[in-house]
Amino acid sequence: MPADYHTHTPLCFHAEGEPEEYIDAAILAGVSEYGISDHAPALPEPFDDWRMLKEDLPKYLDWIARARAHAGDKLTVRSGLECDWLTGCEAWIHELREYHDWDYLIGSVHYLQNPSQKNWDFDNPAWIGRWAETNVLEAWETYWKAYTAMAESGLFHVLAHPDLIKKFNHFPEGDLHRFYEPAIESIAAHGCAIEINTAGWHKPCQEAYPHLDFLTLASDAGVPLIISSDAHKPSEVGRDFTKAIALAREANYTETVTINQGRFHYEALPDA
Repeated sequence: MPADYHTHTPLCFHAEGEPEEYIDAAILAGVSEYGISDHAPALPEPFDDWRMLKEDLPKYLDWIARARAHAGDKLTVRSGLECDWLTGCEAWIHELREYHDWDYLIGSVHYLQNPSQKNWDFDNPAWIGRWAETNVLEAWETYWKAYTAMAESGLFHVLAHPDLIKKFNHFPEGDLHRFYEPAIESIAAHGCAIEINTAGWHKPCQEAYPHLDFLTLASDAGVPLIISSDAHKPSEVGRDFTKAIALAREANYTETVTINQGRFHYEALPDA
């Protein structure tokens, strides 16, 4: 199975399990490598209640060390962070990059930030009621503008769950390619990988992130691919990877990447 690089730890306050349990699950799932990429701190603190605190970064490195010790020579364990793209975050992301010799950084857009939407973590079930009073077209425009800017920043190796904005099944009218195409152009130009995030199959949208149309356009543009579980508990590691491989092949992908110290290495997709 391909590597699983987008996974979490209890330090983000909404995941569970010990590092040894995650490693055992990864070995059982047969993933080629295992990556740990918990939600990075964001400033000013407390920013929200679903990410690591800055003071917990040493504990996070200890968690990764425990995972590596348990894996031994049975499984390669990579280190990373999932960092939110937020207004004015660039200096902080640079600081995080320098904190440790990470294998990769994942960029994510979880917040809509403009005067009408303020600072809304739109995928948080706690605020799902806000969708009823939201201009969906404006939300999509804000999201994809942020996603494109994130790609253009050059700060990230992987961009997470590209169409997360669809999580609760709110879509604007018309052809969605008008959102996809500018983002993919920027992603391709700046050498980022994207992921098939299998968690989407278990959310209200009931489909992987991203949609097949986005994935096909990304494949045509030569955008590198990883497959991710976004695991928040050991039982989710490698979840639905067989389905994700089939989706990747439908989009004309033949390879995924592994990441070592920011460098991409290509490996053939196995048969679904």
